[in-house]
Amino acid sequence: MAKTLTVLQGAVKKNVIVGLKGKREYRGVLEGVDMYMNVVLKNAEEYYEGSLVRKLGQVIVRGDNVIYISP
Repeated sequence: MAKTLTVLQGAVKKNVIVGLKGKREYRGVLEGVDMYMNVVLKNAEEYYEGSLVRKLGQVIVRGDNVIYISP
């Protein structure tokens, strides 16, 4: 887990894709991540099954909803 967190912390200020339960994705600039995989994104957009649903601005995603984070 420590290596994963190190990789993600290296992705701060870069664009990432956060895959969530329920076929949702958030795409935006990673502002922060903690050891529980709680994620803060800015300029976030929500996608459902690959289609843009809405633009959200800043979001906080609770780690237990996260399936993957792609830097």
